[in-house]
Amino acid sequence: MTDEPRQRSDARDNRARILAVARAAFAAEGLDVPMRELARRAGVGPATLYRHFPTKEALLATAFAEPMALCSSIVEEGLAAADPWDGFRLVIEKLMALHARDRGFARAFTSRGQDYFAADRDRTVRLLLHLIRRAKRSGDLRRDFVFEDVVLALMANDGIRADSEAARAAASRRLAALMLQSFRASPKPAKLPPPARLPLTAR
Repeated sequence: MTDEPRQRSDARDNRARILAVARAAFAAEGLDVPMRELARRAGVGPATLYRHFPTKEALLATAFAEPMALCSSIVEEGLAAADPWDGFRLVIEKLMALHARDRGFARAFTSRGQDYFAADRDRTVRLLLHLIRRAKRSGDLRRDFVFEDVVLALMANDGIRADSEAARAAASRRLAALMLQSFRASPKPAKLPPPARLPLTAR
């Protein structure tokens, strides 16, 4: 292999390693992990990291491109459901499950101060608003429900503190079920998912 192809291969490997480290760090610790710390964990120098991602915003946008696309596809799936309430319920459950798996993405998605993926998020929000109007017209979703209630549910979901990923996922499922019962125009008692064991003190 000549020097130039080898350099291109090394650059691709470095980029992939940086993204893998960043996704794992943001998911576990949130968005505040410093760029230099990400470079250290990826085994590259800061200059290499900044060559691939000149700003933290650029790194965040690339790292979260896949879950952002998944968000849009979840809402599209809900809109495709024949029953408006079933579609709305599916979206709330799946969005909360996705955000429970990735704290970094959850915080980036609900951030008001930064536009890490403005165009994609705006499209997803428009689809969500259409989903909400559809569920209201069917009479299943309470009339005073607003988009900010989705944001509130996701922010509450981000506040879950658990000792394991499994417990966090279980708590998120139960929270989603409780949220959906409160969102419905005429609540119908339904069996909740099993509770998760959670610490009694904040961490």
